[in-house]
Order: sequence, then structure tokens, then C-alpha cells
Amino acid sequence: MEVNFQIYHYWRSECAMRGEKMKAWVAKMTEEQLDQEAIRKAGEILKSGGLAAFPTETVYGLGGNAFDAEASQKIYAAKGRPSDNPLIVHIARMEDLEVVARNIPDNARTLAKACWPGPLTMILEKTEAVPKETTGGLNTVAVRFPSNRIAQALILAAGGFVAAPSANTSGRPSPTTAEHVIEDLGDSIDCILDGGMVEIGLESTIVDFTEGTPMILRPGSLNRERLEEILGTVRTDPGLLAQETHTRPKAPGMRYKHYAPNADLTIVEGAEQAVVEKIRALAAKQLACGAKVGIICTDETRQEYPQGDVKSIGARSDEASIARHLYGILREFDGDHVDIIYSEAFDTPKMGQAIMNRLLKAAGHKRIEV
Repeated sequence: MEVNFQIYHYWRSECAMRGEKMKAWVAKMTEEQLDQEAIRKAGEILKSGGLAAFPTETVYGLGGNAFDAEASQKIYAAKGRPSDNPLIVHIARMEDLEVVARNIPDNARTLAKACWPGPLTMILEKTEAVPKETTGGLNTVAVRFPSNRIAQALILAAGGFVAAPSANTSGRPSPTTAEHVIEDLGDSIDCILDGGMVEIGLESTIVDFTEGTPMILRPGSLNRERLEEILGTVRTDPGLLAQETHTRPKAPGMRYKHYAPNADLTIVEGAEQAVVEKIRALAAKQLACGAKVGIICTDETRQEYPQGDVKSIGARSDEASIARHLYGILREFDGDHVDIIYSEAFDTPKMGQAIMNRLLKAAGHKRIEV
């Protein structure tokens, strides 16, 4: 890949003046075979105030210079993201935590040592180096050290501090492939580093260390059991899985509609056979009315659904597969133009809370118990 940046920026400016949009350039690579030149050029784009999408082990991120207030504002604009929803500052060296956070508790350092690099975001008191445009106006900062080698290389190439939410239009299912990024933001950002499908498929666990006992603000693959092994007592934000509208999650980002497909989504919970029979009945009724119905199931129940646009999310015993494919399947239903979706619930041992948190938000907490 060869990019002449003088010409590239010239044409972006020309397109902007004409009210046109220019497609982001895309560089494919793997963690084993990094395209160092593409990473260097993407790093230069970030240093100059531009935006670059990149893979992490969780989902694709939309990166900008964390210390550049205008770059953070560009991220909000590209995504259509509410400006009070903080961005996560990504680092690639443990010592860089001290640059963006202060008064770091000992238990936060313990957790970082045990789980970084990895799918963990910590909320800490911010330093003056981080502008409030990056933190959503808050005096705290969200910090993460991803394990993906492409992400790490880009962060270092960009100067060490990259602010990045997920690289999707706000409210849409998060991107787990570069194709998802192109679909949502391909003409709104500068470049995309394509590292293939992500490893985990759900966003990082967020733990708040600003109020004494650590609190989980967003569940992820790093679950409460593992956190308690490291930290001892850990609380969970009561607003995460609450059905009541007055019980609001503490994290600003968790208060907004997220992960939602275009179709109306309802989750059916209960014993397996009862769930299957209920979804079959609901689907038959909607199909009789002329609606196009989508069904999310597992390999074990796939043959139980004779009608509808049926998609298996994987084997119920393989919760990693369920997590990895959730957002992609929601996007597939958009492409299929279904009118309504019914999903089985997925109460799996390790990642069940994280998976159900995302599904419930995608469904607007619409669920049926049988």
C-alpha cells in the first residue's frame, strides 16, 4: 500500500469543499504480519488530527489523538455520539498510565498488573494532560491497554495515547470486522487497519476505581468472578441489567441505546423447550401477518425452527463463539431487511452477563419469560 499524504489530504479538502465524501483507505494485515508502513502512516494521520479505525481484541475502535480536543470532537461527529459519553484512552505501555491518571489506588495497579494488556478498562482520576473533550466533560478518565498487536503498534506510532470508542455509528451493533467499519464510517474517517475478525466480540469490562470499592460499570469477558479473585470485594452497577427506567447505569455510555438492529428485537427467556415453542408461536403469528421474521438461536436448537430467517449464534457450550458472533448476526438481519427478531436468551457461565447486557440493550429491554 502506498499513500501520498500530500495528495490524499488535498483531495479530502477538495471533496469537503464540494460537499462530497472521500472513502477511507484500507490496509489489511495480521497480528503475525504487521504492515509497518501502513501503521506508520496511520499514526501520522492521528498525530495530525485525523481519525483511524483499528482492531482490538474486543471490537474495532475509532481512534484519534487523545490529547487533541478537536480530534475527540471529530470522533463524536463521525459516530453521531453524544458528547457526554466519554472516550476510552488507549495506551500501549504500562508506564503511560501515569501520564493520563493520578491518585491511582493500589488495587487498580494490582488489577492492571494482572489483566493488562487485555479487555479491561479502568476509570480513574484524570490528569491535566487529558482534555475534557476526551472525557465527556468529566474529571475522570477511562484507560485501556489492549492486547491486539495491531492496536499496540498503532498507539505507539501515534504517540502513545489514542482515544477510541467503538468504530460504528452510535447506537448500531459494534463492529467486529473491518467490513462493519466500512459500512458505518467508510466515508467519514481517514483510514482503516483491517486485522480480520476480532477475538472476543464484546467490549471491554469497565471497572470504576473512583469510589472506594471497585464497581463494574460494563460487563465483559473479564467477569466478576475473576475480578473478585484479584481484588476481593467488587460491586456491580445496579443499573446494568435493571428493567426499570428510573434505575440508570452510572457510566454515561450505558445510558444510551446501543447495539440495536433496525428491526424490533425481543428476547425470550426460560427453559429451552418452552423458549423454542414460544418463539415458534410468535414467529408463526408474525409471518401470517406478512412480516419478515428473524430468529437468533443456537446450534442445538437450529432445527427446531422451520420458519423464518433463522441464524445460529453458535453452540451453547461455546460461549466465546456466541459473544464473537452476536453483533455480526444483528448486522446480518439489517442486510436481510427483517421486520422483527426473536432471540433465545444466553445465560452462559463466564460471559453470560456481558452477552445478556448487550442483547437487552439491543432489545430496549423487551423480554418475555416463559
